[in-house]
Amino acid sequence: MQIEKTTLLLNKDICLRNIRKMTNKALANGKIFRPHFKTHQSAEIANWFREEGVNQITVSSLTMANYFAAAGWDDITIAFPVNIRELDGIEKLASRISLNILLDNADSILEINNRLKSKVGVFVKIDTGYHRAGIEPEFINEIDELLNLISSCTLLSFKGFLSHYGNTYNAHSKQEIRKIYEQSTQRLVTLKSIFTAKYPGLIISIGDTPSASLISGFNGIDELRPGNFVFYDSMQYLLGSCSLTDIAIALACPVTARYEKRKEIVVYGGAIHLSHDSAIHPDGFTFYGFIARLRGNKWDVLPESNYVKSISQEHGVVKLQDSVFDSVKIGDLIAILPIHSCMTANSMGKYLVDGKNFITNMSNKSFD
Repeated sequence: MQIEKTTLLLNKDICLRNIRKMTNKALANGKIFRPHFKTHQSAEIANWFREEGVNQITVSSLTMANYFAAAGWDDITIAFPVNIRELDGIEKLASRISLNILLDNADSILEINNRLKSKVGVFVKIDTGYHRAGIEPEFINEIDELLNLISSCTLLSFKGFLSHYGNTYNAHSKQEIRKIYEQSTQRLVTLKSIFTAKYPGLIISIGDTPSASLISGFNGIDELRPGNFVFYDSMQYLLGSCSLTDIAIALACPVTARYEKRKEIVVYGGAIHLSHDSAIHPDGFTFYGFIARLRGNKWDVLPESNYVKSISQEHGVVKLQDSVFDSVKIGDLIAILPIHSCMTANSMGKYLVDGKNFITNMSNKSFD
């Protein structure tokens, strides 16, 4: 297929390999696997998970839950603190699928109890160190009060404690990721031990790609919800979660200008395609994606000294080694491995799979 403008490429073989590896890892350790679909946001890619036996999923919004429910998924956790302004929509969805929601405060529980007519599962969000949302696990009295309130609501079924080890994304080594995982898990295991007698079926649910990729046993954990692993990205590579050859998407960008003195090129690919996420390379420079050379429907990653130096709305400025610069002409295509695949996929809205056909994701259509 002739590519004329910025296009998001998807290597299906790599994507399937990532799905199978993580699915098999969860199953081998006897864990519930409820992958997060916020990265790919695609009903067709979701079918690739279904073919591997996945039947429970995680999403990050009611809109996303509706999209995947329409695609036949009927066991969904919305891993975002419940938005009580959407209770009518939550009720409508809960009346036809098995739906879990996320809570960490009494006000939301009372409002839900007054307005919902269908049963929903409830996870209490626990903050193990990321400090984005949730209750710290040492606040036992506060958690106990919430659980008592949930138990008093006939339509709310307490499922367990849910956490996102998002602070692994701030780690500087694999060892630090493992340490964050171990410390966070111990806090959750201790919390579970306090409440298991009263709530014998409760589970611990966690989800972050760095620890899911690096940890092997998951002792004490009951459910895994990673999402980014389906594609991985340059950030995950820097964290040590994957190799560059595990990254399943690349942004194909036309070369529109060359600057000999600077050994830089400008490509048609900027913040509206990649997002404005950046990372700091171990060598000290800030960059917005690694560079790869396209080879038919696939790509070969270039040395890390070739990178996206800066971006604006439509432009990307790419720093190249002398030998690479000399081989690139205006009108060529180069590929960028994004810093954050979730944001890039959401921005682009569709994927060119193996150079043959496009598949879309939910950012192309509203399912409200």
